[in-house]
Order: sequence, then C-alpha cells, then structure tokens
Amino acid sequence: MEEYTLKVIARIHSDFHTKFGIPRQSGLIPELTAEVVFEPEYRKPEALRGLEEFSHIWLIWEFSEAVREDWSSTVRPPRLGGNRRVGVFASRSPFRPNAIGLSSVRLLGIEKHPEYGEILLVSGADLMDGTPIFDIKPYLPQGDCHPEAAGGFTDRLEEPLLQVDFPEELLEQVPEKSRKALLEVLAHDARPGYQRDEDRIYGLPFGGFDVKFQIRGEALTVLSLEKWKQE
Repeated sequence: MEEYTLKVIARIHSDFHTKFGIPRQSGLIPELTAEVVFEPEYRKPEALRGLEEFSHIWLIWEFSEAVREDWSSTVRPPRLGGNRRVGVFASRSPFRPNAIGLSSVRLLGIEKHPEYGEILLVSGADLMDGTPIFDIKPYLPQGDCHPEAAGGFTDRLEEPLLQVDFPEELLEQVPEKSRKALLEVLAHDARPGYQRDEDRIYGLPFGGFDVKFQIRGEALTVLSLEKWKQE
C-alpha cells in the first residue's frame, strides 16, 4: 500500500476545547469565529497574495482526535440514532481510511499578528481548537456551489432548534463577542441521536468555560458556568 506524507501548514484557534458541541458541518453557525495560524515555515505573506479577494475558503484538515490504523467500511451516523449503517464514503464520519476533513468557511479578513505573522480570521468553522490544517484553497462559486444537489439521507433529517434558557447572570460572564455563538451552539443540540436521557447533565467546554446544561423535550436549560479546566 502506497503512503504519502502531508505537511501541517497551520492550526486553527477556536472556542471548542473538545469535540463535543462542534457543529455537524461548516457554515451551520456563522457566528462562530476562529483564527488560522500558520506554522513558522509557512508564515510567508506572499503565499496569501490575492486571497483577500475571496469571500470563502476551503480548509483541508485532519480529524486529529480520530486517527487510527484500522477503518470500517460502514459507520453509524449519530444523527440517524446510531442504529442505521451507511457506507463510510456516504458519510462525514471522522473514522475513515484517511482522517481528513473538508470545511467551507467565510474569510473575514487577514490580519498581521505580532507573534504569528499573517493570520486568517474565519467564521463558520467546525474545527476543534488546535486542529492541524493541511491546505487552504479559495472557494469558487461558479464550480463549488450546486444548489440543485441532493443531500442523500440528510435531506430526510429534521433539525429543530432547541429553546435555550440561559440565566442572564450566567450569560453576562461570557464575553459579549462570544455570547451569540454560544447560544447558537446550544440551540443546535450537540447530543448524538441516541442520547435522549432527560436526567443527564451535559458539559460543554467552550471559550474557556464549562457550560453545564440539561435538555428536556425541546428545552435546554443552562445550570452553571465555570472556568474550564483541562483534564
């Protein structure tokens, strides 16, 4: 079997400290912002020349928390309740022969960082903090956008939003720039389809906080907000 080596050119800095709570796809929550920081070898301004003319870019990255030697030809997508198997190539499961992800994000701008040089500001990213990025490409609407495309089994999935009750005294502790994004993340229901225990208390590490919440029916109630401590 032939093997190739990919170079990590950058890493993303996002509010997601763990996999839990990350949107199921890029662009789902545009309020989420993140930074793409290049590795020292690739901090060359000329490599970004012309990129500022594009509104969206593709990020090609690694499911760094899901790298494994073996793989399965079928997977159980959580949104199907964990009971139905589909082919791995008919899914976006991280458990693939090559643990590679692909995300389309909005390019908010290119900024000069005093320590990291040129960095990219993006929105709508579905990547965990520190995720390695292999490549960046411009999004081309004339070729990359297909409004008539069929979404397979995802076309039949309902995605109702939860009603979020976030006590004001707790929400005020979250930096104002992150509040709307956090509310949207909670509303989109991070639970796998097979988890519906209404007595369970969930913890979402986000933006330096550990958000504890409970879901009953279509209502999510935030119970507490504490500084997140990495285990």
